Amino acid sequence: MSSRALNVLKNVFGYDAFRGRQADIIDQVSQGGDALVLMPTGGGKSLCYQVPALLREGVAIVISPLIALMQDQVSHLQEAGVSAAALNSALSVDERREIAGRLRRGEIRLLYLAPERLLQEHTLSFLQQLPISLFAIDEAHCVSQWGHDFRPEYLQLSQLAELFPQVPRIALTATADVRTRQEIIQRLQLQHAKEFVSSFDRPNIFYRITPKDNARRQLLQFLAPRKGDSGIVYCLSRKSVDSIAEFLVEKGFSALPYHAGLSNDVRAAHQQRFINEEGLIMVATIAFGMGIDKSNVRFVAHLDLPKSIEAYYQETGRAGRDGLAADAWMVYGLQDVLLLKQMLASSEGEERFKRLEQHKLDAMLALCEETRCRRQTLLGYFDEQLDQPCGHCDNCTEPPKTWDATEAARQALSTVYRTGQRYGVGHVLDVLLGKENDRVRSMGHQHLSVFGIGKGIGEHQWRSLFRQLVARNLVDVDVEGFGGLRLNDACRPLLRGEVQLQLREEAGKPPVTYQASQASKLVRPEQRDTWEQLRALRKRLAGEHSVPPYVIFPDSTLKDMLDQQPQSMSDMAQVSGVGQVKLERYGAEFLAVFTAANSGTPAAEPVHDLQHEIITLARHGMTPEQIARQHSCSLKNVYSHLARAIGNGQLSLEQALDLPDDLLGELQDAFLDGDGELPPAAEIARQFSTLDEGIVYCVRAALQAEFG
Repeated sequence: MSSRALNVLKNVFGYDAFRGRQADIIDQVSQGGDALVLMPTGGGKSLCYQVPALLREGVAIVISPLIALMQDQVSHLQEAGVSAAALNSALSVDERREIAGRLRRGEIRLLYLAPERLLQEHTLSFLQQLPISLFAIDEAHCVSQWGHDFRPEYLQLSQLAELFPQVPRIALTATADVRTRQEIIQRLQLQHAKEFVSSFDRPNIFYRITPKDNARRQLLQFLAPRKGDSGIVYCLSRKSVDSIAEFLVEKGFSALPYHAGLSNDVRAAHQQRFINEEGLIMVATIAFGMGIDKSNVRFVAHLDLPKSIEAYYQETGRAGRDGLAADAWMVYGLQDVLLLKQMLASSEGEERFKRLEQHKLDAMLALCEETRCRRQTLLGYFDEQLDQPCGHCDNCTEPPKTWDATEAARQALSTVYRTGQRYGVGHVLDVLLGKENDRVRSMGHQHLSVFGIGKGIGEHQWRSLFRQLVARNLVDVDVEGFGGLRLNDACRPLLRGEVQLQLREEAGKPPVTYQASQASKLVRPEQRDTWEQLRALRKRLAGEHSVPPYVIFPDSTLKDMLDQQPQSMSDMAQVSGVGQVKLERYGAEFLAVFTAANSGTPAAEPVHDLQHEIITLARHGMTPEQIARQHSCSLKNVYSHLARAIGNGQLSLEQALDLPDDLLGELQDAFLDGDGELPPAAEIARQFSTLDEGIVYCVRAALQAEFG
């Protein structure tokens, strides 16, 4: 690994060492080679192309499928002092022209584009006039027609190999089995790319899957110790999303719905709130999540069964992207299985695709009913072996009991057969348990030899047995009719007594227990006050800079601060995730939290001294540039203090800045051109590219103070 790459890693991103295969990948791409990178969510994929982009000459083109993901990445880079931009439909014509001008002048190091925009003829023609350092194709599994996120426009990205033969390409994904990897290579013409396959394991996530028994009550039990944490609750239908979100709000949680039935504006507003707010729960269908890079999602809950292990892995992978403890929790029952089987049967498409989807659903059911280590099964699906049980899933920490269900299963299958293979679980159970109700009598089933043979087992365990029989494909469900149970060839050895059957034991209703939050392990009780001070400071700075809190610093960086207890700026520079630019912008204020804790003074005191001095110098007519030179700090840090002072009324805009009246008028008009809240400063700054962004922040602070 070159010293230049390590310098970029430390000075720009604030990390001391590369993780896993990052160093090898960066070497390959920096030297002009192609790469296919398979790395789990939160494993550091972005650095694999961001570092080479800063080492090579020209602009790196990053192809990303969603606007939200682009904007998040650009915010991260800009906060780290890297010149980055995104070209997408959210920009005005003038904003797009301004970015094009900056590209011609070589002022942008990373440009984010959606594939459909990249593939437009005028875009490709424009790019051919620029020095391109590399192409990064993110979410590369979207090229696979076998995958759950297939996007037809990704198929056309093979043009890059022909139009830019000398430019290295790196394709990245977090979810791709062997078949999908082969398809990525073929369709993107990456036959000469070096493959880097990292472990699929997310060791920080605790996996728990439990039988569904009053899902709302179970969800409340799960959420009780997690109040204040950000998380996602996935449901299968829009109706469920709306009702669960409303239910959680009634129970005192901060929750929002998200699904395709909501208007674009509502979805965008809810997504923005989730990104920017701490402790918010998003209740969503699978329409939500692919473009979310929020690093401090502490849990993902499923109230309905995902269609495949790929979907489950990707959705649970949105928790704990900062590498800290997180939970993946799911409840599922027989009705989930029946619903997904019905959806699959009624779906359109080729028979071979239906068979593949059935195979994926069967694998998902096997994971749910697994009695061994969940992580071993999950990784095994992706052709990765874990030699030892993980010790960090429900089956490892609370090994399930099993029972010899051979005779009970034969009784169940016999009852299905003798009642005519037409009835669902409810009626078959009534016959097994000897319930002589109206329906049983109307069918004459009280006279069957199997009537009442199952009285020795409780109803809850019978329901569990039927769920497991369906999950193991030992009995079929008439998904095109009314859900009747039918025998199949797979159950014949069991009926003939040729095999034994061991099943998970669920003798009674699941106990009412409050599972401890994995996130509660982040900080010790004596650290809690300091932790909350750091989070509050981060939230305030995020508001001032119009970025999500985790863009200022992720939870992992705050946790490292808490562990290291820095007492000087040089100490702060050693904290993981604190690069040179962020050290200049925010280091003093975060340091103040720790120096205040040791001295017993209020946390704001040390920063207040610098703030007071900047205010005094500004009142005496010193320019921001002169103040920055006098204090040996960045100009942006000075503007940040000036904006804060203007916002709280300690300083007037005229005292802070000497702006021509016509320019000030244009800036004010740009902010006030619309209804509602003032737009973010970064949005207006793009319209005034020749101005320092800090000036725009100060003007916004003055307007905010004036209009509230």
